[in-house]
Order: sequence, then C-alpha cells, then structure tokens
Amino acid sequence: MQSDTRQSVVIVGAGQAGLAAAGAVRAAGGEPVLLEAGSEPVGSWPHFYDSLTLFSPARFSALPGVGFPGDPDRYPRRDEVVDYLRDYAKRLELDIRYGQQVEQVAQTAGGFVVRTAGGLEVSAGRVIAASGGFGTPYRPRIPALEGFGGRVLHAADYRGPGPFAGQRVVVVGAGNSAIQIAIELAEGARVTIASRHPIRFLPQRVAGRDMHFWLTATRLDTAGWARRLLTGGAGTPVFDTGSYAAAIAAGNPDRRPMFVRAAGSSLTFADGQREHVDTVLLATGYRPAVGYLAALGALDKHGLPRHHGGVSSTHAGLGYVGLEWQRSFCSATLRGVGRDAAHVVRQLHRPARR
Repeated sequence: MQSDTRQSVVIVGAGQAGLAAAGAVRAAGGEPVLLEAGSEPVGSWPHFYDSLTLFSPARFSALPGVGFPGDPDRYPRRDEVVDYLRDYAKRLELDIRYGQQVEQVAQTAGGFVVRTAGGLEVSAGRVIAASGGFGTPYRPRIPALEGFGGRVLHAADYRGPGPFAGQRVVVVGAGNSAIQIAIELAEGARVTIASRHPIRFLPQRVAGRDMHFWLTATRLDTAGWARRLLTGGAGTPVFDTGSYAAAIAAGNPDRRPMFVRAAGSSLTFADGQREHVDTVLLATGYRPAVGYLAALGALDKHGLPRHHGGVSSTHAGLGYVGLEWQRSFCSATLRGVGRDAAHVVRQLHRPARR
C-alpha cells in the first residue's frame, strides 16, 4: 500500500467545490492536497446534457479571484464552464492527485487518514469533502410509476433531443434542468412536465438587471431565512425571460400534476386521462457522493452529511463545500461556492487556535 506524508488539509474532489476550497485554504496560508477520481479538475460538468446553460450571467458565475472570460452579461454554456475550471486549476498550480477515488476517511489520534481505491493513504489534520452535491443521480421511489413498461431515464442519462424525436415523453420535475430539457425535447417530441407542485417562475431580469444582481445587492440569496421565501416551500424557482412560461402556457410542453398510476406503456394522470408514454425522464436532482464518510459516522440515516453551514456536527476538523443549500441559495453554484469555502476554512482553523 502506498503512503504519503501528513498534509494539513486534504480536499476530496477537484471540481468547482474542491477548487474553491483549495483557494480558501491557500489564502489561509495552507497547501492542500486534492484527491480527484477523474482525470481533470472539472467535476460533474462534462456529464451534464449538451445544451445546459447557466441561469446566472458570466459576471455572477466565477470562482474567487478569476473572472469568467468574455461578455459578462451572457449566460455560459456547459463546455465554457469546463474550460473555465481547467484554466482556474492551472492558474492556482495546485497539488491535485488524479485517478484517486476516495473510498474511506477514518479518524486517527491526530486527525484523519484518507484512503483511495488505488492504495494511496494520506494523513491530514483536516478533511474537506468537496465532492459536491451532484455526484449521485437521485431516483425517488414513485409508487405511481411501478408497473410502467416504458423506458425510465434520469436527467443524468440525457445528452440531447435526437434519440427522442417523435416520442411521447414525460419529464418529472419542476426545476431549471427539468424545464430546460422539456423545452428542448418539445421541439421534436410530445412532452408533458409532471410535478407535484406548480412551476414557480422568477423573472430573469427586473428593471433591466439580471435577477442575480438583485439577489446579490440585497444579500437575499445569502440570508439564512430566505430559503422558504425563494422556494415557497416547493423547490428551487425557475429563472425565466418569459419564453419558458409562454411555451408551457401554449402547451408545448404542457404541465400537469403527477400521474397516479401506470400499466404497461401507459400512464394515467390525475384527471383520469390515460396515455401511451415512450419515456419517463426523471429530472429529480442529485445527492452528494459522500459514501466514503459512512464508516466514519458522519452521515445521517439517509446518507447525507450532518453539518451546520458546512462544518461537520459529528467530527472536529471535517468540513463540506458544494452542498445544495449548505448556507444559502447559491451554495452549490459557481458564484456561491467560494464564499462557503472561505467560511468553512475559517471554522476549521478555529480549534487549532484554541
């Protein structure tokens, strides 16, 4: 088994969360080691659908210290984000160990030891789990879908509309990805958006400014109490210039409450209408891939981190960066992850000072 010398901080993951965490550690005077399962510092971005477009402008879509290149008012596409992350890692000249899938984090007398599938062991006084909130596609149990004989996919399996041309497709979900995918599919397929709650739209621009300007200027998206205000208790709102709402109002795609049962290749909706459906696409989000912390006892019964604002509530010296709603509406975004990373690093250093 390979062994490495003790490092002050080990960061698991080198996507946007890991890079932000590394920048914060560096700013605090440390030299982190990043363990990345993949071959590049780009996280999950290359695996999202081809047409994915950020709902925040480039000026609000950057990690600390390096602005997003190009027109600051445009909405970057997936591949632009990938290029940006590559450049960010290159600028920071970080110690990133690629091809190192972390399997376990164990506690020791002096901190932690991080073990990878390749046999590497790295000891550290502190560990930051920055594998993000999008590592594992979330496929909720939907009793009404049991017995469905058609194809069931997750948004993680979706790349583009080509394979779905001419099909009857039901997209389950009401978030930004669900709406983007459904609108794109509707150009060549008959599409319904099925969701438990109505879609909540927020205007993309108000008084000539992008909504993210107002969220930042008012500090609303970083206020702890703002979650219910922004979500209405029913999920993340969809930012819209008006085109999404207009397409749905025109019925292409249409939106309906969740279907109530399935039989063969048919779904029955709440109004009793029964239809043949070729594909159900679950745009139901993701869960953090933090199974390597299970044996440590740092996760709850659902496999989610037990933390307060990204600081572990079970183990001193353990932190998280990149979780959805970790501290705010923008915690899992390019513009918010840096702020959370700085907070977590400050908190993790406090025990050492005491």
